[in-house]
Amino acid sequence: MAQGTVCEGLSFSKDTETYINGVLDPILEELITDVISERPDDTLDYMINWLRRRCGASHGNARMSVMNLNNKLKLDLDRTSAMLGEMSSQVGAGKEDSEEEDDDDDCGDEIPAEFLKSEKTKGQARGSVSAEAFGAFNVKKEFEPPKYPKSDDQKVRLADTLAKSFMFADLATEQMETIILAMKECPFTAGTKVIEEGEAGDYLFVIERGTLECMKVVDGQNMVVKTCSEGDVFGELALLYNCPRAANVVAKNQCVCWQLDRDTFNSIVKDAAEKRRERYDKFLQSVTLLSAIDAYERSQIADALCPETFKMGATVVTQDEPGNQFYIVESGTLYALKNDVRVRDYKPGDYFGELALLKNQPRAASVIVSSESARVLCMSRVSFGKMLGPLSQLLSSRVNTYV
Repeated sequence: MAQGTVCEGLSFSKDTETYINGVLDPILEELITDVISERPDDTLDYMINWLRRRCGASHGNARMSVMNLNNKLKLDLDRTSAMLGEMSSQVGAGKEDSEEEDDDDDCGDEIPAEFLKSEKTKGQARGSVSAEAFGAFNVKKEFEPPKYPKSDDQKVRLADTLAKSFMFADLATEQMETIILAMKECPFTAGTKVIEEGEAGDYLFVIERGTLECMKVVDGQNMVVKTCSEGDVFGELALLYNCPRAANVVAKNQCVCWQLDRDTFNSIVKDAAEKRRERYDKFLQSVTLLSAIDAYERSQIADALCPETFKMGATVVTQDEPGNQFYIVESGTLYALKNDVRVRDYKPGDYFGELALLKNQPRAASVIVSSESARVLCMSRVSFGKMLGPLSQLLSSRVNTYV
């Protein structure tokens, strides 16, 4: 179902229309897709059990009363029922006027076979079903991102925060300006549960200040599986892959985050982020140091990298200065200069800057661009410690390490 089409031709208040578009449409699309795919004999019983599974209720407890379901789902069902009644009465009132039009209604057509599961795929994870299968209901409205007024100080702070995040690194200036206006500032106190595991995800967050912990129950114990800090993005997986929240996220201390809604993310950020991740993952497979790590670890490193471009003759790192970045050469060539002596050349796939981070000492040499331009992928000291800590022994033993 395309957003806003349930309301097409019917008269609803703005709040009701917003609720239908934001809450009812996504649930109905999933439900209808699964009903069509499975074609159960008892459709009503299947739909009731589907709703129970959707809210995390036990699949085996077929006698559970709907009144005992998750409170949030119960509220959604109540509001959905009321709105369906309202829709029914309005459609009934205009039925005589629309009978001729109904003959041409695409919703009466059979769903094309390519949108249904084969017998071999039943029971497996549900794939996406094109909204085009819903014919006339697939009319998209022009997207208009939200705009939250911000002071100049807030815009500068947010721009600085987004610059540290891989998710927004490849956006054009105009796109970045749209994202900045669309983001909402969200302060959280220590102990606040920002995301709850299993819920549908409608937002992602970028951390400006503070620390949050991702927590899951592992072997019966609530464990911290990831810690997010300044510049990190969390909550994006539910938006990228249209799946429920994978973990609880709790503020460890006083935090300031910026919230971005699903629609703006899908319209502006998602495509660029997916292409960037795929490009970096493929590139990182060619880096000798990272050839032995698995795809998940490689994707985490890709997410932590920020690109920088330098022109010929530019100095990327300077001898004797403190070092807080690790670099991988994506394109172009560079060379290391130690005490005015050229000691090493770098080409795409090479890396430098690890020595200062591993030994917490100043840069041992300068690195200068020798080609017309060079693009390097940078990783901060914090990310380097998290991502490449297990490789520290290999990094330390590398021959001809100068920076």
